[in-house]
Amino acid sequence: MATSVFHQPIGTAQSHQHLQNSDFRHEFGHASVKLTFKASASHTSVVQPVSYPPNNSTDELRKKSSEAALILIRHGESLWNEKNLFTGCVDVPLTKKGVEEAIEAGKRISNIPVDMIYTSALIRAQMTAMLAMTQHRRKKVPIILHSESEQAREWSQIFSEDTKKQSIPVVTAWQLNERMYGELQGLNKQETADRFGKEKVHEWRRSYDIPPPNGESLEMCAERAVAYFKDHIEPQLLSGKNVMIAAHGNSLRSIIMYLDKLTSQEVINLELSTGIPMLYIFKGGKFIRRGSPAGPTEAGVYAYTRRLALYRQKLDEMLH
Repeated sequence: MATSVFHQPIGTAQSHQHLQNSDFRHEFGHASVKLTFKASASHTSVVQPVSYPPNNSTDELRKKSSEAALILIRHGESLWNEKNLFTGCVDVPLTKKGVEEAIEAGKRISNIPVDMIYTSALIRAQMTAMLAMTQHRRKKVPIILHSESEQAREWSQIFSEDTKKQSIPVVTAWQLNERMYGELQGLNKQETADRFGKEKVHEWRRSYDIPPPNGESLEMCAERAVAYFKDHIEPQLLSGKNVMIAAHGNSLRSIIMYLDKLTSQEVINLELSTGIPMLYIFKGGKFIRRGSPAGPTEAGVYAYTRRLALYRQKLDEMLH
C-alpha cells in the first residue's frame, strides 16, 4: 500500500492526576455539566462549561451540533529529530527550523477561528501551539491552564473580564504525548537498526500492535489519545467551539484514524509532515477533512464553509 501523506490541499494537562483534578461533573436531572477548569469563587475560568446530554440523545446532538473547525498540527522539528534520535516522551525543544515551521503553520491558520487549544505535556508541542498563535490575526493570547494543585489554580487566576475575552485557554494533556518508545528513546535510529536489525526496528516503528522493548505500540498510543479526544475535545466541538490540537506524529495519527475511520493497516502508512496544519470541519456529527489551509489554495478551503468565510470577512473589517 502506498504511503499516505496528509499535507496536501483537498479539493473543493501535565499528568493524569492533573487532569483528574482539573475537571468535575455536576448532575442536573438527566444531563451533566463538565467543567474543564476548576475555579475559585472569585474567579471565572476562560473555559466555559460544556453540557453533556443523556447517552440516548448523544447522536441527536451530534446531528444538530454547530459547525466547528478542528485544526491538527504536528510539532515542528525538535533537537532530537535533527540528531536522528528516537524521542518518544523525552521532553526536548524545537530547533530553529522547528520554530520557523511553527510560525509558518500559524500563518496558514491565521484566518481560522480558534477558541480552545489542546497540546501534549511536552514542550515541543506547546512551543508549536504558542508560536503558531503569534501569527493569528485575532491576536488573542494563548494561556496555559494550571490546575495541578489548588495553589496553581489560585495563583493563575485572571481578574479582568476583558482580558479573559482576549485569551484562549490552552489545556495540556499527557494523553496527547508522543508514543513512548521505551528502550529506544535517546538511541540513534541508524545505530539502532544496526544493533537490532533493520527489519525488527521497522516492525517496531511501523506495525500497529507490536511495541518496542518496554514501550508503546501505536495501538496503545491510540487507546489513550482517542479516548481523551472523545471525552474532552469532541464535547467542545459539539458545543460549537473551534479547537486546535498541537501534538505529535503518533498521537495525531491515532486521532486521524478515528476521524477518517481508517483501518489499522491504513494508519500505519499515514505520514504527517512537521508544522503543516490539517483542517477538519465538524458539522452534522461528521468530521470532514479539508486538507491544509495553504496560501495558494486558501480560497478553496474557505469556499467550503460559509461560516469560515464570514469569520475572515469580519477579521478584514475589524483590522482595516
